[in-house]
Amino acid sequence: MIDDLRKRIETAFADREALRDPENAEAVEAVVARLDSGELRIASPPETEGGDWTTHAWLNQAVLLYFAVRGMTTYAVGPFEYHDKIPLKKNLASQGVRLVPPGVIRFGAFCERGVVVMPGYVNIGARVGAGTMVDTWATVGSCAQIGRDCHLSGGVGIGGVLEPPGARPVIIEDGAFIGSRAIVVEGVHVEKEAVIGAGVVLTASTAILDVTGAEVVEHRGRVPARSVVIPGTRPKKFPAGEFGVPCALIIGRRSEATDRKVSLNAALRDFSVAV
Repeated sequence: MIDDLRKRIETAFADREALRDPENAEAVEAVVARLDSGELRIASPPETEGGDWTTHAWLNQAVLLYFAVRGMTTYAVGPFEYHDKIPLKKNLASQGVRLVPPGVIRFGAFCERGVVVMPGYVNIGARVGAGTMVDTWATVGSCAQIGRDCHLSGGVGIGGVLEPPGARPVIIEDGAFIGSRAIVVEGVHVEKEAVIGAGVVLTASTAILDVTGAEVVEHRGRVPARSVVIPGTRPKKFPAGEFGVPCALIIGRRSEATDRKVSLNAALRDFSVAV
């Protein structure tokens, strides 16, 4: 069944005229419904320790095709009126998901039981793990993968990705804490239990500098597990002079000897990380 759906999606993505075939259009709807239920996911974690995540390009293609097969619809939710192609997620109570008005979870996003979404936003194709809090005005972009027991603080911006299909989405692994107004975009991978301080901006090209040792160790696109990260700058020469360029600084690690909550409090206290 999945192989047939994949074949139809890839055929329709290569030639949009194929969407005139009702079975291909139905395949698009079926795939997005499976993303909504959690049966399928845009990116899968590694099966073995130390492996890499796998992005499933054909599922990205299905999300893009969904916009093509859906028509604009006007619908009301209480006093609010919407005019869009993508419906809202339904049956939240049976799924054990708490959504606080006027928060939005779009159809095609999957939230595990115990997720809390304050007045924030979870876009199509995204996946949010059990026990995670999406705090006020935090946004989870299309196809982003958020782990279990994470906290996305107020105003956090988790970037989305739809094109090109196969581009890695933002990945936030289990137990991570993302501080207020932090931005994580362009497929950046935040590993387990990392603490990202308030206002940190992480893009694919952001230099992530580990300054805990005698020499700087530079990372890009990845925050190592249990790192404590704050905003920083480093000098760079330009024709007009030398200026500070934004970077991110790894200033410590969460203690292995403490549980997540105690470790988080210790990290914030010991390293003076704003949240």
